[in-house]
Amino acid sequence: MSQSAPALAPVRFDDDAQAKLSALRRTKFIAAAALALCILVFALAKSFQAAYPWLGFVAAFAEAATIGGIADWYAVVALFRRPLGLPIPHTAIIPENQHRIADNLGRFIEANFLAPEPVREKLAEVDFAALVADWLADAERAAGLSRFVARLVPQTLTAVEQSGLRDFVTSRMLEQIEKVPLAPLAADLLSALTDDRRHQKLFDEFTRVVGRFLNDEQALATMREKIREELPSLFNLFRADAYLLKKIVASAGSLLDEVRADPDHPMRAEFDRFALGFIERLRTSKQYARRAEKLKRDFLGRPEVRALAGDAWASLRLFIEQDVNAPSSTIREHLANMFVEAGRHLAADAQIRADMNQGFVVALASFVESQKSGVSTFIADQVKRWDLAQLTRLIETNIGKDLQYIRFNGMIIGGLAGLALYTAERLFLVN
Repeated sequence: MSQSAPALAPVRFDDDAQAKLSALRRTKFIAAAALALCILVFALAKSFQAAYPWLGFVAAFAEAATIGGIADWYAVVALFRRPLGLPIPHTAIIPENQHRIADNLGRFIEANFLAPEPVREKLAEVDFAALVADWLADAERAAGLSRFVARLVPQTLTAVEQSGLRDFVTSRMLEQIEKVPLAPLAADLLSALTDDRRHQKLFDEFTRVVGRFLNDEQALATMREKIREELPSLFNLFRADAYLLKKIVASAGSLLDEVRADPDHPMRAEFDRFALGFIERLRTSKQYARRAEKLKRDFLGRPEVRALAGDAWASLRLFIEQDVNAPSSTIREHLANMFVEAGRHLAADAQIRADMNQGFVVALASFVESQKSGVSTFIADQVKRWDLAQLTRLIETNIGKDLQYIRFNGMIIGGLAGLALYTAERLFLVN
C-alpha cells in the first residue's frame, strides 16, 4: 500500500493578521480605483483634446500613469500568482519556489539569528539570576515549589532503594570510614575538648555521678553484694564492721566534693596530665594505633552496625513519607523557607548573580549552538508543509499593503515621465 502524504500544516491567522488583511483589501481597492481613474481621465482627455489642446498634457500624464500602474500591478501580482491566470514564465514566484524559500529562510535564521555572538549578546542582556531571585523570594511561589519537591521525595527514595544505590552508598561509606585512621582522629577530638578545659567539666560531672552513687543506699547494697561474691573474706570484714565501710564511702564522697569545689585541686592536675598523655599516645603510639584500628574493624564488622544503616534508612524514609503527606509538613515548611531565603540572598549578592548569569549565558548559548541546525531544518520543514494558498496569503497579508504603494508610485512616476516626454515633444519636435 502506498503511504499517504503528510497533512499540510495550516497557517494560523490571528486578529492582527485579519486586520492586516482588511487593510490590504482596502489598499488594493484604492489602487484599482486609481488605475481606473487614470484610464477614465485618459479617455476623456483624448476625447476633448481637439477642442482643448491643453488636454494633451493631461492625456499624456494619464496614459503613462495607466501604463505604469498596469506594469506595477503585473509585477506585484506576479509575486503571488499568475496574472489573469495566464501561464506566463517567471510568475507566481513565491508559490513556485516554496521549497527554496523554506530552505533559504531556515539558513538565513540559522546564520543571522542563531549565530553564537548575537545569541550571547542577547542572552547577556537578560538578568536571569534576578528573575530567579524574585521568583524564589515570593512566599506563595516558594510554597508551591516546596509542595512540588515534596511530592517527588517519596518516588525518589523508592527509586534510590530499588536501584541499589542505598546499599552502594552504605558500603562506600563504611569503606571510607575503614580507611580513616581512628587513633589520630580520636586524638584531635580529645585535643579540641581540652582546648578550653572542657575536659574538666566532664571530670566534674564524673565526680558528681560517683558522689550520687556513693550516697545511694541501694547502690551501696549492690556494692556490698559484689564484694561478697568476689571477695568473701573482705566482705566478712566489712560485715563485722559496717561502720568502716560507711567511713570509707563518706571519705570518698568528701574527697570528690573537695575536687569539685577547688579548681586547682591536685587531682585535677593529675587528670590533666593523664588526658594530655593519653592524647599524645594516641597520636604517636603504634600500639595504640593498632588497638584503635582493631577496635574500629571489630565495631564495623558487627552485623548490628550494618543493620543499623538499613534501619536508619527505613526510619528516615518512613518519617519523610509521613511528613510530606501531612497537612502541616515540617519538610515543606523548611523547604519553602529555604527557597525564600535563597531568593533574598541571591537578590542581595551581586557577585553570585553575575556568576549565575554567566553560567546561564554559557549553558543556553551552547544549547542554541548545538540545536540551531535542527531549528533551521524545523523552520524549513514547517514552511514546506504549509498549504500553498495559505502561505501565499500569509506573505501577501504581511507585505502586500506596502507592495500596493508600488502601484501608486508606478502611476505617479509613469505619469510624470509621460508628461515630461510629451512636453519635450511639444517643445522640441513640433515646429
